[in-house]
Amino acid sequence: MANLVEATTQRQFEDFLAKAGKCLTVVHFQAAWAPQCGQMNEVMAELAKEHAHTTFVKLEAEAVPEVSEKYEIVSVPTFIFFKAGEKVDRIDGAHAPELTKKVLRLAVADGPVAAAESSAADLNQRLKKLINAAPCMLFMKGSSQEPRCGFSRQIVALLKEHGIQFSSFDILSDEEVRQGLKIYSNWPTFPQLYANGELVGGLDIVKELAESGELENTCPKAVTLEQRLKAIINRSPVVLFMKGDKEAAKCGFSRQTLEILNGTGVDYDTFDILQDEEVRQGLKTYSNWPTYPQLYVKGDLIGGLDILKELKESGDLLSVLKGES
Repeated sequence: MANLVEATTQRQFEDFLAKAGKCLTVVHFQAAWAPQCGQMNEVMAELAKEHAHTTFVKLEAEAVPEVSEKYEIVSVPTFIFFKAGEKVDRIDGAHAPELTKKVLRLAVADGPVAAAESSAADLNQRLKKLINAAPCMLFMKGSSQEPRCGFSRQIVALLKEHGIQFSSFDILSDEEVRQGLKIYSNWPTFPQLYANGELVGGLDIVKELAESGELENTCPKAVTLEQRLKAIINRSPVVLFMKGDKEAAKCGFSRQTLEILNGTGVDYDTFDILQDEEVRQGLKTYSNWPTYPQLYVKGDLIGGLDILKELKESGDLLSVLKGES
């Protein structure tokens, strides 16, 4: 296939990007010694048949170090997506469904306007997921344990005073969420409180609700931390509690765990413990397991990275992930 090629030098790599112009180019940074790379090459070959205007490039990461270093390749397989010579997206790990989804989205998004619309749609999906991460969700500066502005400190105190159980998101940790939520909710300031996915308002509104006695009726009935943990653990057959998410692991142990799971082809969900300190600390006690990542299958703890490595070496990993043993 003319649109499935291999780059063995930096010059070849740059030529392929130049020839593709504004059309999508997908570069697979691979290694011959990694079996998951071979599996992903098969996926890429099928995608090449379906997307004739997209260029798929295989590049041996260690053979062209100047390119690998430029795009911060630290593991294989890694996929970088380009348009008009510029990087527009990235996938770390052998995750075939995610690769297929991104190619489909980016291949039909011709030009900067469509790409921007697609990016905005992705952000809205992310915001919706965050807003619904808990029945009562507070977007604030800092955490509920350590508020980092006076307004956030006051609203946390009010919620705790009235026995409202809530989760929080630190907008200082994510500028995209901070700016995007203002547009999504049509509410220009923080903190912002949401109940059952709907915006309640900021500090002034919460004060009025507290004074009128309506705050407890507005916010959902409090659930215990144990109930929350059980709900998250059982929201998918396979759930990984990690630092970061599928798109961007934020520690080496989590990154290695993603690589192992992605290599199995089994679908799984993730929960970023860095975004919820209550879950991060509570799960250690609930599971009697002091470290992360933690993997659960059908509600039962399997273990961390070392356990997954042992299961992979023994050949039992796939059956465990499917709940067969």
